[in-house]
Amino acid sequence: MSISIYQLKPRFQQLLRPALAALARAGVTPNQVTLGAMLLSVAYGVCLALWPERAALWYGLPAFLLLRMALNAIDGMLATATGNKTPLGALLNEMCDQVSDAALYLPFALAAGLSPALVVGVVLAALLAEFAGVLAQAIGAPRGFEGPMGKSDRAFAFGVIALLVGAGVAPAWPNGLLVLVLLLSALTVFNRLRRALRPCAPATR
Repeated sequence: MSISIYQLKPRFQQLLRPALAALARAGVTPNQVTLGAMLLSVAYGVCLALWPERAALWYGLPAFLLLRMALNAIDGMLATATGNKTPLGALLNEMCDQVSDAALYLPFALAAGLSPALVVGVVLAALLAEFAGVLAQAIGAPRGFEGPMGKSDRAFAFGVIALLVGAGVAPAWPNGLLVLVLLLSALTVFNRLRRALRPCAPATR
């Protein structure tokens, strides 16, 4: 079984129930939440790219990533609660997640001391991991969420790296974490493809 922060999702969802109820009463749709999370992510990423020297933006990123995770959980919960699950919603969910990841993580390449090649490599590996998860559906297997470096795990890792960047820690530490994320992302791709080829095996989600 691959260990991932994703396994904490049910408990996280319980904490979001009050927000879910408020959004449902307000008539907010799941697609609006999905698109809103993406637009906020792009806006924050643009700020990081324009002002990478501002420590406050790096210190604020972990909190923003937690907000993004909450919105990502709420859109699915809202779709289930209101019966608004649609093919368009499924497509937006996948596409907006990848756009948000790229927007928030590519600016790390502009942070002082970080290796641009490593940052780009990690972002590409993340996209490949999510593609491997979605690709499973093309052969009739469930969408893959195996770790050890899924979406939630990447958010946690980049949150830690952002704190290190904001604190001005020696570049060897954040660059070392990027190498670790890259290696674990490669393992995630392998785990998701292997799971896709064994659809009858017990799920590890």
